[in-house]
Amino acid sequence: GYFPLLVADPRTRLARLGLFCSAFTISMYLSPLADLAKIVQSRSTRCLSFPLTVTTFLASTSWTLYGLQLHDPYITIPNVPGIVTSVVRFWLFWRYPPGQEKPY
Repeated sequence: GYFPLLVADPRTRLARLGLFCSAFTISMYLSPLADLAKIVQSRSTRCLSFPLTVTTFLASTSWTLYGLQLHDPYITIPNVPGIVTSVVRFWLFWRYPPGQEKPY
């Protein structure tokens, strides 16, 4: 309700909506790294999902390439952290394998 009711100018509304969505997209991509200390301490990636990491990498890469084609920073910039955090998670899977237990 904030955007259509309180922001009259359509360009300003679109810019604020883009910033709002960008912030949530970045926080979504950073959230799996919240357990980083736990992973390093336990030397296991049991708490990370490998299929989710692969999917996140493919989705964020696709959206980044799409944003670059459109020259749209509201699509490109928030998806770059998805690529970076996926690469970090791939490194964590390589460095600290999940062990014998089934990952969840």
